[in-house]
Amino acid sequence: MAEIVRIGTRGSKLALWQANFVKQALAEIGVESELQIIKTKGDQIQNLSFDKIEGKGFFTKEIESALLDQKVDLAVHSMKDLPTEKVAGLVVAGVSERANPADWLIVKKTSFTKGNTLSLPKNAKVGTSSARRKAMLLDLVPGVETHDLRGNVPTRLQKLQEGELDAILLAAAGLIRLELDLSAFEVVKLHPKEFIPAPAQGVVAYQVRENDIELRRTLKKIHHSEVAECTNVERKVLNLLEGGCHMPLGVYCEKDQMGNFHAIAGFAKSWDSPIVRKRLSYSTNFQLADDLFKELQS
Repeated sequence: MAEIVRIGTRGSKLALWQANFVKQALAEIGVESELQIIKTKGDQIQNLSFDKIEGKGFFTKEIESALLDQKVDLAVHSMKDLPTEKVAGLVVAGVSERANPADWLIVKKTSFTKGNTLSLPKNAKVGTSSARRKAMLLDLVPGVETHDLRGNVPTRLQKLQEGELDAILLAAAGLIRLELDLSAFEVVKLHPKEFIPAPAQGVVAYQVRENDIELRRTLKKIHHSEVAECTNVERKVLNLLEGGCHMPLGVYCEKDQMGNFHAIAGFAKSWDSPIVRKRLSYSTNFQLADDLFKELQS
């Protein structure tokens, strides 16, 4: 393991928060590290929605290449952006605690309509580039207009404030981590069992070279195995469906105090198709993803 661990990260405020979070966690166990910012395809292409960008891993591929080329030692990703297919020579060596996994609907005060579903006005214009969020939203509020919206979290909030949109959909984890002031808006906190989040939403993944045994051993000290028990289920469903982060799929798994696993999935063939929802509860996570996948196919 290098004396100073080089952490590869995207340059957005949220990505830097995540990388600094890992840097601090490493410092607490006596490991020094530094950040190296890497621009990804997803950062460079801002004029297209996610489903129109070809391929998978458009927020991770360049960072993974830097890892394979030994330009960095550790890649820090939002786990929901990380493709489920294993990259030869790389391995996920740990995951963070899970922040709030839900999506939040951020609504303009002038558009907030109490009593309506999700407090949205009739024919509301809602910004999101996520096919999953579009499908979930249309399932709950038929007639809503979805508009593609790209950019980092602060940029999206600014576009909502200054533009013609009534609301935007964002991950709660990012809003909480960045400690953003949302007082100019109304916040509708969506429940993850109703508005199902992306697989592994709210979790940070630590990716390293497979042969870097010393660093893998070190990362086990900041790994949260109970989180991995649930994200493994969520990501396996995604893998079985052969989808990337642009697939209209939500999967959420949680473990209760008795040790039972409860998983819910919502899947649509396209963002404007009906959603199929399935729930399963098992005493173990073994076979849970496989059976949930079969249920979605039936």
